[in-house]
Amino acid sequence: MRHEFSEWLRGHFTLDPTKASDIVLAVNEALANAAEFAYVNIEQPGLMHIEADHDRRLGTLTVTVADEGTWRPKDPTITDPARGRGIPLMHALSDRADIDSTPAGTQVRMQWDHIGVVPGGPPEVQNCGSRTT
Repeated sequence: MRHEFSEWLRGHFTLDPTKASDIVLAVNEALANAAEFAYVNIEQPGLMHIEADHDRRLGTLTVTVADEGTWRPKDPTITDPARGRGIPLMHALSDRADIDSTPAGTQVRMQWDHIGVVPGGPPEVQNCGSRTT
């Protein structure tokens, strides 16, 4: 999914390599969190949704990653320094990041400013698509 999102992003928007890499990494972190934490006590894997919207007038790209699982609070007994960096990374790599967790699932919404489209790109406001895995 990371590769597909990266290709889609580069095919639709004019981004410098650093900005493109930041967006892909932030989205990948949100997907990884959903895959690892949302369905911990469930026998079968659950769904993850990714949706991207671009507002050409404002130049903003909004990517939402959602699951239908249960939020799991941070475990204070886990002291591995390599853990717990995903959410701060999402905040650092995006212009805005919000996490909304309800009993019906968790939604991570990240937004980037100053995102231009390739020539002949999408109309003023476009739902760039979604995918459920």
